[in-house]
Amino acid sequence: MTRARAPREAAAPVRSGGTSRRVTARTTALAYAFMLPFLVLLAVYHTWPVLFGTYLAFTEYNVISPPRFVGLANFQRLLHDDQFWSGVVNSLKYLMVVPVLQLASIGLAMLVNRPLPGIGFFRTAYYVPVVTSFAVVGLIWTWMYQQDGPVTFVLQHLGLMKEPHSLLNDPGKALYAVMFVTLWKGIGYYMVLYLAGLQGVPKDQEEAAEMDGATRLQVFWHVTLPALRPTVLVCSLLSTISAIKVFEEVYVMTSGGPVGSTYTALFFTYAKAFQDFQYGYAAAAGLVIAVISLIFGAINFRLTRGGRSDA
Repeated sequence: MTRARAPREAAAPVRSGGTSRRVTARTTALAYAFMLPFLVLLAVYHTWPVLFGTYLAFTEYNVISPPRFVGLANFQRLLHDDQFWSGVVNSLKYLMVVPVLQLASIGLAMLVNRPLPGIGFFRTAYYVPVVTSFAVVGLIWTWMYQQDGPVTFVLQHLGLMKEPHSLLNDPGKALYAVMFVTLWKGIGYYMVLYLAGLQGVPKDQEEAAEMDGATRLQVFWHVTLPALRPTVLVCSLLSTISAIKVFEEVYVMTSGGPVGSTYTALFFTYAKAFQDFQYGYAAAAGLVIAVISLIFGAINFRLTRGGRSDA
């Protein structure tokens, strides 16, 4: 009795080193071909403006005549420009929005993360201000802050305002009124980011902590928050840079007034470039703002331990 032979497995084709390298090169070339449109747009609209703007920071340029190299003269001038440093101070004051915005967004994200009836409607409602043009938002809140607006009416009836007046015309309150609009408009955006982060928090760890007798606050502090640290880093970075570079709110609502109380660093750059046509000086101011943003970005990395959830 003969024994049937088992069918042989098909041998995998053996590629030579030259063939393998050609396949790898072809795959790499195909990948870069797909990325080429984006890389071109990135170079034209991001890399080139950054490089050219850095060059302009060391020149005197007014569009009419060619750039004239002046070295560090623009930066020396900035050191003695009280208006610029007043704008920097206002931009740094604007950083007060960041912790309030992050805490409110986390709390709101935890609230809408629950399976409550109609929760989808509330998620959408909180996000509507994010997709609304700031020109529209600014006009609405400018009307609400007017002397006969609803905000003034509420504050007066709560005893927080003696005489009715527009908050945007009060040098001591205008900046904080604009900050509140930034908070109101941005909370939905960061809520969505934190909501996505909460979806990745291990539920079994939270349940185990609760079974061990941990309170909700302890579970949040020792389990939920460490797992959210990468999201906290991203959100704090975005909100910090946005606060330092605040412009739209000021431009639409106050134009830097009253009496320069809302005049920010980026508004100073805009005014020097597009009102005074001092593009080299404006580029130098923009470079200083970029350095300040990098410093606060490094501080965010330090405080969040680089976004490592196991740190």
